[in-house]
Amino acid sequence: MSLFDAMNIASTSLTAQTTKLNTIAKNMANANTVASTPEATYTAQAPLFRAVLEGQIDPNDPSQMGVVVEDIVEVGGPARQEFNPAHPLADENGYIYKPDIDAATELAEMMQASRSFQNSVEAINTAKQLALRTLTLGK
Repeated sequence: MSLFDAMNIASTSLTAQTTKLNTIAKNMANANTVASTPEATYTAQAPLFRAVLEGQIDPNDPSQMGVVVEDIVEVGGPARQEFNPAHPLADENGYIYKPDIDAATELAEMMQASRSFQNSVEAINTAKQLALRTLTLGK
C-alpha cells in the first residue's frame, strides 16, 4: 500500500463522515417538527457504512479501498403522541405527533462523526508529510 492509497482511504472516510454529519443535522432540524398523523411524522435517519477492502470493487484497481455509504436508513422509533387540541395540526382526537429523536444521542453521534472526520484529516496530513520527507531523502 502506498501513501497515496492511505490518502485515498482517508478521503473516503471524510466523505462518509460528511454524510453522517449531514444526516445528523437533518435529524436535529426536524426534531421539533409536528405532524397530524404518525405516518407523516419525520423519522430519524442514519447512514449505513460498508468497508471496501482491496480488490472488492475492481480486482485490477487496488486503490479502491476505504469506506462507502451503502444506504441511509430510518432509525427512529414510532412517533410520540402528544395531546394538544388547540394546535392547528391536531387530529380529530386532539393529538399531534412528534418525531422520536433524542437530541443528546444526536449530539453524541455528531461529536463522534466530527472526531472521525478530524482523525481522517490528520491521517491525510501525516501521509502528506511522509511523502514530502521521502522526497528529501535523496538530497
